[in-house]
Amino acid sequence: MNLRVKLKFLFNNILKGLLWMAILAALYLLAKEYIIADNHDIWLERFYSRPMLIYSIYIGSEILFGLFPPEIFMLWAYFKGDVWHYAANVLFFAGVSYAAGYLAFLIGRYLRKVVLFRFLGRKFFSKYWPLFRKYGSFLIITAALTPLPWSLISMLVGTTEYPMKKYLNLALFRILRFGVYGYIIFQSHQLA
Repeated sequence: MNLRVKLKFLFNNILKGLLWMAILAALYLLAKEYIIADNHDIWLERFYSRPMLIYSIYIGSEILFGLFPPEIFMLWAYFKGDVWHYAANVLFFAGVSYAAGYLAFLIGRYLRKVVLFRFLGRKFFSKYWPLFRKYGSFLIITAALTPLPWSLISMLVGTTEYPMKKYLNLALFRILRFGVYGYIIFQSHQLA
């Protein structure tokens, strides 16, 4: 497959990710204007006074195939403290996401040896197997940078004979995503 097709796949998913982030930002701004503004102290206390709950929800979400978009947690972190606190949170979120992908990869390695998985895996990964066959390593990069389900793709890759070191190197694009998205969120609030 040529590079042009792979890049088109990547950019289409990046555009979907940016669109998703814009929708989340718009919903957040609407909620802030019409819901939070009237009960500002209640909302702040409810979410900002219990960071361990937020971190636990985030970790669970990343391990369970990204139930919540990480950008929601970046928005939370932006309003939690100063610039350094925000940067530390984004770095923490990136590290957790990278580790959750690696854990999913290892689970995939284990599952490929389980006989029952050979049957269930076809059904569970049916949407993503053709993508992996078509794009290979490029699917890892695309999942790391876009809203494709990171942990699910990592688990899928783990069920193959894909080299672990190569996976871990390509998974570093996940940290790049958090840096870029975190910067966009930070800059968008600086302009507002």
